[in-house]
Amino acid sequence: MSVLRKMMMWSAIAIAVVVMAGPAYAADKVSFMLDWYPNPDHAPIYVSQQKGYFADQGIALDIMVPADPNDPLKLVAAGKVDLAISYQPSVTMARSEGLPVVSIGSLVQHPLSSILYLKSSGIKTPADFKGKKIGYSVEPLYRVLFEAVAENASLKKTDYEAFRVGFNLVPPLLTGKIDAAVGAFRNVEAIQVELEGHPAGVFAFEDFGVPDFYELVIIANPDTLKKRPQVIASFMKALTKGINAIEADPQASLVDFLKALPDLNDDLNKKSFLATVPFFKGCPHQDPARWTALQTFMKDRGLIEKVTPVDEMMVVVGE
Repeated sequence: MSVLRKMMMWSAIAIAVVVMAGPAYAADKVSFMLDWYPNPDHAPIYVSQQKGYFADQGIALDIMVPADPNDPLKLVAAGKVDLAISYQPSVTMARSEGLPVVSIGSLVQHPLSSILYLKSSGIKTPADFKGKKIGYSVEPLYRVLFEAVAENASLKKTDYEAFRVGFNLVPPLLTGKIDAAVGAFRNVEAIQVELEGHPAGVFAFEDFGVPDFYELVIIANPDTLKKRPQVIASFMKALTKGINAIEADPQASLVDFLKALPDLNDDLNKKSFLATVPFFKGCPHQDPARWTALQTFMKDRGLIEKVTPVDEMMVVVGE
């Protein structure tokens, strides 16, 4: 066989191999910002990544941690981050202020933030807050949410003392500086208090006069949705697969979560993970009626000035 024919033969083989292998596509890079430091609330993101669901959809996900919890909304609105985690009340406020952000799916179906108290305090119903000291984390949201719960229990503002204590709610509760902590997470602080040997009680906002709302949602800039619809749909498909995997096998998913975040391998985070699993059920679905109810509540309570059409606050992607 001549040298020329050999060269032609090997060239044909090389071309055949390339054709059989198919074209090599670069993964779509997606920047994604958490609402705060990594924790069990973010389990669907990390489980989906650990199991390779994003990669299967051709997505290279860059998970970022914000320096400030207000950053995700601002950066998505500015088009500097593709997707982020936020809160339904925050998105409602942002839209009222004209920020271009939209929720594309829920990550946590119900409020995790709650009213936390010690059972040793004698509190059994919200009516028992009469004469008590109430500490809340965020002004004005959690003050207003507590006021709604108190009114639902026929209490007046003069019946209790409410003041802001910041995000570190457990120490003032355990030392008696406050009798109840508003904005404490029932899947974190309630477990933390129990682990320290103090039986805890929790009142869920949605059970006492506050509309049920999504604790966490995935947000995007409307321009991003227009420019990258298929990528966003692929992201949601991968995320949904991760949510389903957690529901199907929480213990195996906990293992995946801790592989991704080994620094969280402690009793608090493991218990928190399992306590959060029921709140993923139904995600990423979101109901327009719940957006309407919360917006009406927030308008009536003075938390927002402008009402926004619901289809400008949320869209359905990938369902």
